Parts: sequence; C-alpha cells; structure tokens
Amino acid sequence: MTNLEKLEKIFAEYKDDLEPGTLTEETSFEELNFDSLDVVDLIMACEDEFGVTIGEDQELKTVGDLLKVIEESEAE
Repeated sequence: MTNLEKLEKIFAEYKDDLEPGTLTEETSFEELNFDSLDVVDLIMACEDEFGVTIGEDQELKTVGDLLKVIEESEAE
C-alpha cells in the first residue's frame, strides 16, 4: 500500500463521501471542505499511522504537501 493509499484511507474516516482513487497529490484540503480542526485531526491520525511528527509550522494546503512532509520525516 502506497503512502497516498494510506492517506486516502485516513481521509475517508473524516469524509464519508470520498470515493476511492479520487485523492491526488494536487487535491487541496479546501476542495475536500476540511476546516482547520479537520486538518489538525488528520495530521494527528497521520502521525499515528506513519510514526512521524509533523510540526505545526508546516504549511499544508494539499495532499501532496502532507505526503512530502511524511516522506521527509520517514527518511530521517
């Protein structure tokens, strides 16, 4: 399972109508109608799933931004 697929699974927990395979790196949190609290919840879920720490200073606007931070943290 790719990191994007793992993210899609996590996102689906917060967005019931998310169709499998529709999440891309270009998908923005705004497009998904996630508010700031949703994003915080997602980040915490991602930290648990991937075993990484995502700093609050990260500017995350898209799924790709989140993936990049996760992959950089995994590489450390």
